[in-house]
Amino acid sequence: MSLFLHPVFYLLRHGRTAHNAADLIAGATDAPLDDEGRRQAEAAARHWQALPIGRLHVSPLLRARQTAEALLKRRPDLRPLPAPLLAERNWGPWEGQPRAILDRDATPQGGESPQAFRARVNAACAAIPAPAPGEAPPLLIAHSGTAREIAALLDVPFIRPPNCALIRYYRGPDGAWRADPPMLPAPFSLQP
Repeated sequence: MSLFLHPVFYLLRHGRTAHNAADLIAGATDAPLDDEGRRQAEAAARHWQALPIGRLHVSPLLRARQTAEALLKRRPDLRPLPAPLLAERNWGPWEGQPRAILDRDATPQGGESPQAFRARVNAACAAIPAPAPGEAPPLLIAHSGTAREIAALLDVPFIRPPNCALIRYYRGPDGAWRADPPMLPAPFSLQP
């Protein structure tokens, strides 16, 4: 997997949507950021504008693209690279329903199976080019489900990232992958 040839990479979860605020399943629904989500995206862009980023890979869903736009206003050196395989899992008829009904091991009728979703995220990681000599780490702007699958592929513990939280994945001294806990930008930070 080309992404995993990078010694470090980042994943930023998109800002909040109305689905997130209501604790509803969004999945493949192309929901925009709500007002709070736009504020979160701006705070994330401000907080991480100096983050060394070599490439920016963005899910095609509107909430991810709008989150990327906030960063791109501050980082004209970057251009967004569409990454359709990083899109959130399609939950079929469960989309718009309370998250409490979610069964990640099930395949809702017309939705994406867990195996198909994992294979798609795996293919997304393989499609991201290996690093050029001296290139800064890539940033993926995607979804909590995408982060869950990447954690499984890397065999690292998964902590569901809040909206606009950044996760740094990196190789430890022993060569094994590690992931920092999701970090929130100020003023949204829950960490001291």
